[in-house]
Amino acid sequence: MQSLAKLIISGSRETGKDVRTQNVVAVSAIANIVKSSLGPEGLDKMLVDEIGDVLITNDGATILKRLDVEHPAAKVLVDLAQMQDQEIGDGTTSVVILAAEFLKRGNELIKQKLHPTSIISGYRLASKQACKYITEHLSVSVESLGPETLINAAMTSMSSKIIGAEKEFFSKLCVDALLRVKNKAGKYPLSAINVLKCQGQSMTESVLVPGYALNCTVGSQAMPKQIIGAKIACIDFNLNKMKLHHGVKLTLTDPTQINAIQQREMDITKERVQMILNAGANVILTSKGIDSTSMKYFVEAGVMAVRRVTKHDLRQIAKATGATILLNLANLDGGESFDPSYLGEANEVSQEPVSDKEMIFVRDCKNEKTSSIILRGPHEYMLDEMERSVHDVLCIIKRTLEHDRVVPGGGAVEAALSIYLETFANTLGSREQLAIAQFAEALLVIPKTLAVNAAKDATDLVAKLRAHHNASQTLEDEASKKLAGSGLDLRAGKIRNNLEAGVIEPAISKIKSLQFATEAAITILRIDDLITLDPEPPREDPHGE
Repeated sequence: MQSLAKLIISGSRETGKDVRTQNVVAVSAIANIVKSSLGPEGLDKMLVDEIGDVLITNDGATILKRLDVEHPAAKVLVDLAQMQDQEIGDGTTSVVILAAEFLKRGNELIKQKLHPTSIISGYRLASKQACKYITEHLSVSVESLGPETLINAAMTSMSSKIIGAEKEFFSKLCVDALLRVKNKAGKYPLSAINVLKCQGQSMTESVLVPGYALNCTVGSQAMPKQIIGAKIACIDFNLNKMKLHHGVKLTLTDPTQINAIQQREMDITKERVQMILNAGANVILTSKGIDSTSMKYFVEAGVMAVRRVTKHDLRQIAKATGATILLNLANLDGGESFDPSYLGEANEVSQEPVSDKEMIFVRDCKNEKTSSIILRGPHEYMLDEMERSVHDVLCIIKRTLEHDRVVPGGGAVEAALSIYLETFANTLGSREQLAIAQFAEALLVIPKTLAVNAAKDATDLVAKLRAHHNASQTLEDEASKKLAGSGLDLRAGKIRNNLEAGVIEPAISKIKSLQFATEAAITILRIDDLITLDPEPPREDPHGE
C-alpha cells in the first residue's frame, strides 16, 4: 500500500478540500463578472481583445465566450452559458449565477461533514420537485393572458438589453417577424428571419420587410431590377473565363493554335451560362465571382445575376425556394448539364434602396415564408449589440409560441420555489433535507441580485417577496392565491403582481435554467481530485551535435 501511495506522477495532484475550494473560487469569479449585468438595471461590460477590437455587451453567453478561461471548473460554466444560449436563447446570466451559488452552498455542506453523494442526491431531488412545481402551479397558458402575451414576453426579455428604451417598438417588430415565418409543421424557424445591420439613423428607423433580404446588388446596372415569377439558380462556383488548372502545360507546334485555345476557353464559359439560361433560370445567385464576359451574356438574356452572396444566405434561399446548390455542372455521364429541377421558385426578386445603399429582396418563396429585419443605429458597436438582443428576443418569442406556457418574471419563480422547497425539505427524514434547504436558499440569489443591481434594498424587498409567496402557498382565500404572481418592480422598488403587469417569461426558460445549473453544480461537486500533468519534455535529437 505504501508503495502505491508513493506512486510518482509527472505532474501535481490536489485532493479533497483544496480542490473543492479552488473550484468554488474559480466558479465564483466567473459568476461575479456577469452578476452586475443581470436584470433591467444591469450594467454593460466592455471587452477588448489582443488586437484592440472592442465589444460592449451585457449578454452573459457573449461575455463568457470572449473570456480566455483556463481553469477547468470555470470552463464548465462557460459551456453552461453556451448550452442555455443554444437551447433557449436567453437567461444565460441567471443560469451561471445559479450554478455558482449551488456550488458554493454545496461546498459549505461538505465542510460540515455531509457526504457529496447525499448533496448530489438532494440537489437532483430539489431540481425535479422545482420543475414539477413550475409546471403545475406557477405556469399559465398563453391564451389565458390574452393577445398581448407575446408582446409582453418580448418586452420582458428586452428590458435588460440595449434596445430596452424602445422595447414597445422592437417587441412588435420581432413578434410580427416570427409570426410571418410559421411553417406547415406549426414551427417557427429562426433561420427564416434574416437580421441585417445598416449604419446610420436612429434605432426606431429599423424596419421589418417581408421576404429574405440580401446585402448585395445586381452584377451590372444594365440588368433588370425586378423579376416577377423568379426561377432561381443557386450555384457555388465561379462563372469566370475558363482557365487551365495550375500545373497543366500545353506544347504547341503551330502558333496559330493559340487563338483557337483562347476562343475555346471563352466558349466553355458561354456554354455553361447557356445551360443555366436554357433551364429557365431568370435569377442567378452565386457565392463566387462572375466576370465581364459572363455578365454580358446575362445582360443580353435579360436576367438578374448576383455575385458574392454569402454561403449562409445562399443555403437559406435554397431552402426557402426549393433550389439545389450546385458545386459544379458535372453529371454522371462525364459531361456537364443543368436540370430545371435544380431551380428554386419565388414570386418576386427585386433590388430596392434601403437608406444610402441597395439590397436584393426575395419574396413569397415556394417552400418557406421569410422575413428580414433591417437594424439601424449610429455605430457598429451598438448595431452588434442590437443584433444580439434581437436574436435573444426572437428565441424567447419562439419558445413562448411553441411551448404555450409562461411564468411571472422579476424573481417571482425563484421566491416561490424557495418557499416551496423549504417546506418540502421539512417533510424528509434523510440527509438530503439539508441539501434541499440550501438549494432553496440559493435560489434567492436571483431576486437579491436583481434588487442590488437596481440600487434597491435587497434584504427588505426579498423578505417582502417571500412573505407574499408564503401567504399564497399557505392561505386558502382567493386574494392570497393571486399573490403567486408576485415579483419585484425594480423601478418603483416595491412588490407587484407581475402576471398582471405583463412581466412574463417562457416557463421552459426557467425549467431549463434550473436543470442546467443543477447539472453543472453536480458535475463540479463530484470532483475530489485534480491531477495536472506536466508537459512532456522535448526529446533530444539523436542526430544532433
